[in-house]
Amino acid sequence: MPTLRSVLRLLPVAVLVGSITLPASIQSQEPGVVPHESEAPARYHTFPPLRELAAEQQAWVEERVTEVIPRLMREYGVSMWVISQREYAEDPVFFSITSPTTFAARRRSIYVFHDRGRDEGVERIALGGTGQGGIYTIYRSERPAPTGGDAELWGDEQWRLFRELVEERDPDNIVLNIDEEHAFADGLHAGEREALERALGPYVDRVEREPRLAIDYIAHRIPAMMPRYRQMMETVHAMISEAFSNAVIEPGVTTTDDVVWWFREKIREMGMTTWFQPSVSVQRAGDLPASGPVVIERGDLIWTDVGLDFMGLTTDTQHNGYVLREGETGVPAGLQACLAVSNRMQDLLLEEMEPGRTGNEILTSTLARMEDEGIDGTVYTHPIGDHGHGAGPLIGRWDAQEGVPVRGDVVLRPSTWHSIELQATVPIPEWDDKAVSCRQEEEAYLDEAGERHWVFRRQEQFHLVW
Repeated sequence: MPTLRSVLRLLPVAVLVGSITLPASIQSQEPGVVPHESEAPARYHTFPPLRELAAEQQAWVEERVTEVIPRLMREYGVSMWVISQREYAEDPVFFSITSPTTFAARRRSIYVFHDRGRDEGVERIALGGTGQGGIYTIYRSERPAPTGGDAELWGDEQWRLFRELVEERDPDNIVLNIDEEHAFADGLHAGEREALERALGPYVDRVEREPRLAIDYIAHRIPAMMPRYRQMMETVHAMISEAFSNAVIEPGVTTTDDVVWWFREKIREMGMTTWFQPSVSVQRAGDLPASGPVVIERGDLIWTDVGLDFMGLTTDTQHNGYVLREGETGVPAGLQACLAVSNRMQDLLLEEMEPGRTGNEILTSTLARMEDEGIDGTVYTHPIGDHGHGAGPLIGRWDAQEGVPVRGDVVLRPSTWHSIELQATVPIPEWDDKAVSCRQEEEAYLDEAGERHWVFRRQEQFHLVW
């Protein structure tokens, strides 16, 4: 275990891998110039009207569908990709290929991607549903609707047209989202699969499974998303700073549940939502109640885990705070050392997160370096983006440090975002050497060259309640 003095020397260690020069088209994903938290508090951001935000999101979808999908289909040798679903039983990929004004599949919506080669490009077809703002070519029914115009495709007619489309294109293979291990690549529901395979007829022999296509598509982040995401992250920091202050917490009165529900109300007030119930907990030198909400007292180490869901993007952040005792003017040195060790773990993990390595390889090498430095802690980092627990490699689990079967074997790729989640366990001299867990979670990203950066910045100082 490093000495207190040696640990405190780790505080200024840089965690960002050196930045690189990027083309002008992807400048938005360059590392942000962010002052240290001691110099500039995080700010709340307000966002434009929904109509303007929807236009931004539409541009993201168009770029992802038209640029990312063709690259991945060719990387994995996929001739045709079929994503079929019914209303309220959508494939996880569905919301990553459709407009922000689409909230569910329309009856049955079948989206077909067919690679006609580099010269003609990937054909995008919608059998049912809508064209999603012009992204897809829509096929409609030949039946007239009672109120005029063409009816929507449905039932046998829809499946017949699908079969004709496949026969005309005669793909070498047809990838369906079926997988026993990866939820993001297993979006074809059982009944839908039976109907689709009947419709394929002899072409069912060309069906293949390629889970990497769905996983890597959902995981891939385009640079245009970063400016808004960085604003979201700064907003989370500002929200936690306010929650862990005297504006919200009155020592001896406020409970952990009070702060949880303050977060919920604040998130709603900001016009956002969350993808999980926030958590707030306490560690202290003495004993804690066995159950129920805990009253926050002076001398407590307080912790939170809170996430935003906005514009189809998610965040996941854990910070620590301290409630000063009467007469105290700062955080005890032992607790400062605990946070410093957690920061050092972040350094080590980011250094090991090299593209091309699996999550399990990254975990093993990070834990080995922690052992070399005498650090006691655990790593449980996950991808983030369209989903809070996103598509891509898991790097440990909180309850499994020996590696994660299957999901830990996924390869880390550039242009992805990750929630750097971990904890350091450190004995605190001021608490009679009682072990404390300093848990942190902060969003980082790999840019197009695979360099690692914080989206906003990490916590290096405790939030203080006076």
